[in-house]
Amino acid sequence: MAERHVEVALARRGVRCTARLLTDRAPLTCEAVWQALPLSGDVYHAKYARNEIYALFPPFASTEPPLENPTVTPIPGDLCYFSFAGAELGTKAYGYDREVRPGSTVVDLALFYERNNLLLNGDVGWVPGIVWGQVTDGLDRMAEACNDLWRTGAAGETLSFRRA
Repeated sequence: MAERHVEVALARRGVRCTARLLTDRAPLTCEAVWQALPLSGDVYHAKYARNEIYALFPPFASTEPPLENPTVTPIPGDLCYFSFAGAELGTKAYGYDREVRPGSTVVDLALFYERNNLLLNGDVGWVPGIVWGQVTDGLDRMAEACNDLWRTGAAGETLSFRRA
């Protein structure tokens, strides 16, 4: 199978990077994401995981992927997939501007842009993510934009994923 790539972008900041899908390590997750593209949503900057930006989406896979290629220590350029039951994110402490209800599921697609990340949540403990992609081009520019997002805020910014 030919390599697949996605473009990850912060629309308002006009910054993009390209990532290679890790189909050899996370085939079910890669296929689910690939079939769902394009995806775009409000961007959030992590509070606990450190150097992470992410967007939340309704479930898009017919069956949630298993925990393939898991990590709790993502490295710069990792794209991660998380699936949460609504009750796990049902607190305003996470800063979400919409209601996340118990009984619902939300998918979190994340980009890690710098080192020293640890997926440990004070409410639920370890939160392993599925590493489904690795940025191959443009991470430096994206990291600068992510740092700006951290300092100046995420309001009005979107994170998008599309086939490259």
